[in-house]
Amino acid sequence: MGSFAHSDARAQQGSSSVDVDRFETYQPGGLPDRWTFITSKNEIRPIADFMSDTERVWIVREGSNHFLRVMTEGEALRISLVNNRSAGLDWDLKEHPELSWRWRAGHLPEGANEKERNDAGAAVYVTFSRDWLGRPKSIKYTYSSSLPVGTVVSFGRLKVIVASSGTDGMGDWKTVRRNVVADYRRLFGEEPPQRPLLITLWSDSDDTGDRAEVDIDDLILLPEGGPN
Repeated sequence: MGSFAHSDARAQQGSSSVDVDRFETYQPGGLPDRWTFITSKNEIRPIADFMSDTERVWIVREGSNHFLRVMTEGEALRISLVNNRSAGLDWDLKEHPELSWRWRAGHLPEGANEKERNDAGAAVYVTFSRDWLGRPKSIKYTYSSSLPVGTVVSFGRLKVIVASSGTDGMGDWKTVRRNVVADYRRLFGEEPPQRPLLITLWSDSDDTGDRAEVDIDDLILLPEGGPN
């Protein structure tokens, strides 16, 4: 198992799961500064440079728990954690083929879906590779406004899976657990690279011009069939 220098990316006692980020070490109202913005030219920039009143992320505290809130109004926003030890992420799919997280929808873009008006209240991306033109090959797990859980939409090198849906209600925490290797095999018809490039958190309301607000917490890497 890879080792993690950051306190939020440590092996959990009694299991072989590994925390990606539980957002507990950041100050409420502050930014999750381990995460970065990656430009279209693959430049890594601080996320503070891209926050505004209509697209931002920040840490929220409820009781003793800290979590991340992502919000956009007519905008699209992404923050990424690069898969390397210096960033505090060391993800080997042979050891940890599964990824889990919790999220809670406060508001989803009205009238959005992943097929036409392609907005999603939030998404967790896994990017596996880039081709010689720099185009990423990714799976995007979305919190959909209107499509049922399990819906798959293909945009070539980007595959979208609806992991949670507003049609099932909002306001409660939902836990998602995905076997990323199995999803990749099913969607791309081949074996994934052993090491993904990065994990990206996304919020998107620019097609509808509406608002998106979703809370995200407890991103964890898991062995196949291991306890959550």
